[in-house]
Amino acid sequence: MTDKITVKTPIVEMDGDEMTRIMWAMVKDDLLHPYLDMDLEYYDLGMEARDKSDDQITIDAANAIIKHKVGVKCATITPNADRVKEYGLKKQWKSPNGTIRGMLDGTVFRVPIVVKNIQPAVRSWKKPIHIGRHAYGDVYKNQEIRVPGKGKGEIVFTPEDGGEPIRQTIQNFSGPGILQGIHNTDDSILSFAKACFAYGLDQKISVWFSTKDTISKTYDATFRDIFQKEFDANWKNRFDQAGIEYFYTLIDDAVARVMKSEGGILWATKNYDGDVMSDMLASANGSLAMMSSVLVSPNGYFEYEAAHGTVQRHYYKHMNGEETSTNSMALVFAWTGCLKKRGELDNTPEVVDFADKLEQAALETVESGIMTGDLLLVCDKGPNDRKVNTVDFIRAIRERLETKM
Repeated sequence: MTDKITVKTPIVEMDGDEMTRIMWAMVKDDLLHPYLDMDLEYYDLGMEARDKSDDQITIDAANAIIKHKVGVKCATITPNADRVKEYGLKKQWKSPNGTIRGMLDGTVFRVPIVVKNIQPAVRSWKKPIHIGRHAYGDVYKNQEIRVPGKGKGEIVFTPEDGGEPIRQTIQNFSGPGILQGIHNTDDSILSFAKACFAYGLDQKISVWFSTKDTISKTYDATFRDIFQKEFDANWKNRFDQAGIEYFYTLIDDAVARVMKSEGGILWATKNYDGDVMSDMLASANGSLAMMSSVLVSPNGYFEYEAAHGTVQRHYYKHMNGEETSTNSMALVFAWTGCLKKRGELDNTPEVVDFADKLEQAALETVESGIMTGDLLLVCDKGPNDRKVNTVDFIRAIRERLETKM
């Protein structure tokens, strides 16, 4: 083997939970450390470590990304009541992804990982559909109340300058119910709009944006208006020159249009919409593990991650000593995306070249018929197709990578 490739600047590494944590270590040991000399600034964002630090470690990790500009993150648990009991946690901690996204003021861009032997479930899709997910506010930074009985539920804004509070009644409850308060800011929405237009121009693809402003005449309509004002002022001429367009429509109309589109667009979505639709796109392209994801901050920070969850069911099987066939493609592409950006910022083309070779090795492994069980169910059947377990899939990628080094 040739000498290891040096990654000049530290990368912020954020470990995760359950089966993805197991695979994370495998990917590093088999596909990265044998070839790269890199300084990883490590943060354990596993559930127990976050609980022990009162979630301070998540904040520390976000600050490290701000310092070093590039990070890579494993999938993590956002605990519900069952998870609190299972892990003996102090409380239901907030989503670490939401915390990091809020601190970086970033937009999440997700793109399917396309292989030749898996056709999209939607026959009209000929090109990847990119998802731009606003990564701030909404239900991910909410406050909720379990209403115990009769009473008035209100939304109140109290001006800092001592002016009269603005108060609106949400519901006069005649019995038990629930209340939820969400928010957003003009600055965050504007950053989201700028990021989406810049991404569309860079990729030379049209940008679609969708909300439900017919129902949400202030909240969603503000998104619509900020997007349109920013586009008209700063992007329209550049989009015209590039032969691409900006298109706004209602979220339900966008869903209907996307199903008949040939793809090759950036679909910009609010936080919750992007969360749901990115999983739909991933599944339609073969598996939830077939989606790359990057958080892009307008301040020049980048965080790459697996777009899927912690694969809880496979983790329990693994812990019981049973064989698993878990897809690590999204984890591999989180690392390759991170390495390509690090190499780009450091002006080290050899690092970018390594990441490209690793991606090619991963894609060629699946296209040769060697794949995990999730992909075997949806691929175009070939004579060489075979299901392999979690470990053997990563080792098969390693074998192909060796031929490229």
